[in-house]
Amino acid sequence: VLSSSENIEVRRSKFHSLFGRGTIAGKKAILVKPETYMNRSGIAVREAAMYFDVAPQNLIVIYDDIDLPAGSIRIRKSGGAGTHNGMKSVVQELGTKDFIRIRIGIGSAEAGEDLVDRVIGKVPQAEKELLQKAAAEAADAVRDILAIGVDNAMNRHNHVEHKANDN
Repeated sequence: VLSSSENIEVRRSKFHSLFGRGTIAGKKAILVKPETYMNRSGIAVREAAMYFDVAPQNLIVIYDDIDLPAGSIRIRKSGGAGTHNGMKSVVQELGTKDFIRIRIGIGSAEAGEDLVDRVIGKVPQAEKELLQKAAAEAADAVRDILAIGVDNAMNRHNHVEHKANDN
C-alpha cells in the first residue's frame, strides 16, 4: 500500500530483499521488502541498514502480529519482539530493540485453527477488507511518523479500546 501510494517501485534486488527509493512526507525513504524466510528477515534489515548507513532509530519496521485484534495497528518506539519470530531476528541482527515498529493486527488463531494457517494461509474474504484498511492506516502512520514525529503519530494511531462502562 505504501509503495503504490507514494509511487515508489520496490523492484530492485539486493541484500536478500526487493527495495525502492523515493520521498515520503518530504523525506528521503527506502522501502525494503525482505525475500528471506520470515524468521530470518533480520538479515535483510541489517544488510539494508548497513548498505544505506541508516541508524536503527531511523528504521520503521512494519509487520503482522497475531497478538493484536485483526485490523488494528500499534506504533511503538522500541521494545521486545514478543512472540514474533521475524522481530526476534530483526532485534538479534540489529543488536538493539530501539527502532520504530508498526504492528498490524491479524488476530489470533481461533479454536481448532492452526496457527501456521492463520499466519501464512489464505485470508478469509471477510477479513480482507479489514486488513486492507489496516495496511492503509499503517501507511498513514509512516507518513505521520516522518511528518510529525513518532510520539504524535502514536497519539493519532494507537487507539485504546474502552470498556462500555468506562467514562
